[in-house]
Amino acid sequence: MKLSIVMPAYNEAATIQAIVMRVRETPYDKEIIIVDDGSTDGTRDKLKELEKFPEVKAVYHQQNQGKCAALRTGFEHCTGDIILIQDADLEYNPAEYGVLLKPILDGQADVVFGSRFLAGPHRVLYYWHSVGNKFLTMVSNMFSNINLTDMETCYKVFKREVIKDIKFKSKRFGFEPEFTSKVARKRWRIYEVPISYQGRTYEEGKKIGWKDGVAAFVSIVRFNLFD
Repeated sequence: MKLSIVMPAYNEAATIQAIVMRVRETPYDKEIIIVDDGSTDGTRDKLKELEKFPEVKAVYHQQNQGKCAALRTGFEHCTGDIILIQDADLEYNPAEYGVLLKPILDGQADVVFGSRFLAGPHRVLYYWHSVGNKFLTMVSNMFSNINLTDMETCYKVFKREVIKDIKFKSKRFGFEPEFTSKVARKRWRIYEVPISYQGRTYEEGKKIGWKDGVAAFVSIVRFNLFD
């Protein structure tokens, strides 16, 4: 089993080296595909240093295009049997890859979501963010007729064939509802597992805001009713 880890990155100079080293420590045959989405803070210089490791491959967008665009680019370079999405900050812990991969390796699942709301330890932060996440998940579930607890999670793991015939159209953070809608529609076997979550504040570099929540709601409607 070869694991393809796709890591979109935009202005993550403060964390990119630390997260890549944590991913490298995981005990899997793997490739780490980092897509720099037009960073301007020195992230690219850090990536040049990281490319010395044989499992690390960096791809560069000349202009910022959004998270989904970075993921699309990353997927094009995947050669593994299973694909895992990893953010370039330190909010999600690569030490939990085993928990995420187990349902697939046991033959029970095609897609696994890592849920921040299934009793895993998490840093206590913004109340309204959690309300927004749960509301968007509920609306997504109503359209898709599945019972996820965390549609907006970064940790999505899936067999490579799951996205073989999917054409993703989103830009920024619309990937989450689009991916969920399309894998649910194709009736892939979906599992959820609990994960920990070390959230960060806006002062520490968090980027997602209320406008992204509105865009996610529009994406849920769009990809469930009109796509």
